[in-house]
Amino acid sequence: MTRQDDSDPIDRTGLRPEFWRRYPLDELPRREWEALCDGCAKCCLVKLEDEDSGEVHYTNISCRLLDTGACRCGNYPLRRQLVAGCVVLTRDNMEEVLQWMPHTCAYRLVFDGHDLEPWHPLISGDRNSVARAGKSLPAKTVPEYEVDEDDWEDHVIEDFG
Repeated sequence: MTRQDDSDPIDRTGLRPEFWRRYPLDELPRREWEALCDGCAKCCLVKLEDEDSGEVHYTNISCRLLDTGACRCGNYPLRRQLVAGCVVLTRDNMEEVLQWMPHTCAYRLVFDGHDLEPWHPLISGDRNSVARAGKSLPAKTVPEYEVDEDDWEDHVIEDFG
């Protein structure tokens, strides 16, 4: 973890100003790491991988743990134990995992050296800016327990905002 001093102030949220621009992902303390998530829930979509090409296709099917009202995981601490296919992004696996994350994912943007989107709560100062920009997905999804696994291919989407 990076040492903090007077030149590296922490605001009332416990976050250093513009930390995503100033520090690499692997140096972020947990609070800043978690703050990067914009709450779009795109990572909570069921994804299908083409066995031949390795290409990943998103569906409009949401993980059974997604709380669509809050646009957050309904059991974030235990998600990996409750959902066998849940991939938890960590400092150790980010290079691999970020390859199939959405292009608007803050972790992917920062990892690739880009700035956050204007609608990201760390830029806008408003947690609801993601939904207002049409970048969160719950209203556009169907829970995985409502779709037979044999029909998942019928739910592949090209663009999800």
